[in-house]
Amino acid sequence: MKILVANLGSTSFKFRLLDMVDQTQLARGGVDRIGSVQSRCRAEIGSFTDETTRRVSNHADALDYCFQQLTDPEYGCLANVNDVAGVGFKTVHGGRASGVQRVNEDVLQAMQEMSSVAPAHNPPYIRAMRLMSDRFPELPLVAAFETEFHQTIPERQRRYAIPSDWAESYQVKRWGFHGASHRYIAERTAAVMGRDDLRVISCHLGGSSSLCAIRNGASVSTTMGMSPQTGLPQNNRVGDFDPFALPWLMERTGKTLPELLQTLANESGLAGLSGTSGDVRDLENAAVEGDAKAQLALEVYTTDIRRQLGGLLVELGGADVVVFTGGIGENSAGIRTAVCRQLEELGVVLDGRANVGAQGECEISSPPSRVKLWVIPTNEEIIVARQVQKLLQG
Repeated sequence: MKILVANLGSTSFKFRLLDMVDQTQLARGGVDRIGSVQSRCRAEIGSFTDETTRRVSNHADALDYCFQQLTDPEYGCLANVNDVAGVGFKTVHGGRASGVQRVNEDVLQAMQEMSSVAPAHNPPYIRAMRLMSDRFPELPLVAAFETEFHQTIPERQRRYAIPSDWAESYQVKRWGFHGASHRYIAERTAAVMGRDDLRVISCHLGGSSSLCAIRNGASVSTTMGMSPQTGLPQNNRVGDFDPFALPWLMERTGKTLPELLQTLANESGLAGLSGTSGDVRDLENAAVEGDAKAQLALEVYTTDIRRQLGGLLVELGGADVVVFTGGIGENSAGIRTAVCRQLEELGVVLDGRANVGAQGECEISSPPSRVKLWVIPTNEEIIVARQVQKLLQG
């Protein structure tokens, strides 16, 4: 069985084709600047790479480009489109449609209901799925919602201190996200350590970041809440924020609620703090050059990670392993150092040399550390592909 996994943005389409017989990657690629006459297209199939610029009007056209490359008689790896058993989407928020679902009108409607709390994610997915369904009606489309992994979180961790009717009637509760990444870390850590009874804290740090407490392979607490806007500061999203500041700001700035929410969702986070960039690489370089705002942004980010890490350690009653993953978690030795600073009393001892030299999957804890520290590159696509395979076979 071959599964195509799609990761969508409002103007982007990324794909990986996986052969589920041995769970190997056959091809990868994507399209940027969808809707532009200068869309950038790339496909890597074995040793062959195609890079071209063309007009790609929408996500269905992007999927067309993908299939053109995959079925090319000279270098393609598929005989025809029917060789693909299904397309899996790492969808974000379906509310009542959580889990792994065959895409149909009810699933799309459930995603539409949650668009106001996932405005950067749900609308482009809904549009793209409708276009792809119309263009390829015989091709199964499967939504693997990021919230699915967190369904094991106990109710005491899921509920806000609000009227019960809000949770029961309007789905206002902590849903949690980055489920595919945290699930992969849970499974991979168990394999690396040779144990399935571990207490793991998965630190998915990237443009969007969250921490997850995992016991015996199951999520028991996570830092994101009702929406992907919450939890840790993100690259351009605020993270946790006091809602009572909003009417105060409306009175004093003259801005409407939608205008303020737009600022919190797109012009805040690390970018808002620094005034320049939300990319940690840029901020680390600027901080070295003496940029005080860039340094403050990094400190706010790592301080909040440490605060959340402490809470998850208490929830688990200690940890066996802390794993760093995601673009920042895998590549920034400086962020890992700041997060682990002065945690020796909690059993966390970082090996400075191993941390600086970390590449790929490796341990970065010092031998005396009771809590093992690892860097493990995430693989969300294989998790989605496995979920799609299970649904289609079941």
